[in-house]
Amino acid sequence: MGVTIYDMEVETKVPAGKLFQSFILDGDNLIPKVAPQAMKSVEILEGDGGVGTIKLITFGEGKLNLTDFSGSEIKSVKHKIDEVDKDSMCYNYSIIEGDVLVDPLESISYQIKLVSTDEGGCILKHKSIYTCKGDVKIAEEDIKKGKEKAQWLFKAIEAYLLAN
Repeated sequence: MGVTIYDMEVETKVPAGKLFQSFILDGDNLIPKVAPQAMKSVEILEGDGGVGTIKLITFGEGKLNLTDFSGSEIKSVKHKIDEVDKDSMCYNYSIIEGDVLVDPLESISYQIKLVSTDEGGCILKHKSIYTCKGDVKIAEEDIKKGKEKAQWLFKAIEAYLLAN
């Protein structure tokens, strides 16, 4: 089984508590509002928003158009919340179904942690774990594209939160 892990850290002036509440806990409402081209809608299929909740995420069209390894457009995914820890500001989830889980991908999970800085902002630490069938690894170019899209989305959210 090939596993590809990449870490990304983004420093922001947004306080950790505000970012966790807005981006993580209320992201289902905030992201479609701020970046509808990235995320069109979120529907809770099962659960109450806590651990075990399953969500259907429908992606928008445009700048953040997501594609899988075959170049096909990703329209939606289902993800399951694995951890929500408000005290340590950690949020983990896994993709359990959707257009993105095509060969060679077997599973994808994400770990997010916010760490306050002395300046009043925080650092968003984001780990992506891609598990592939066989010994396949995710290409560096695909990782770079994913990071660029994630950074664009985060900067849009950051700008909105700093302005409001």
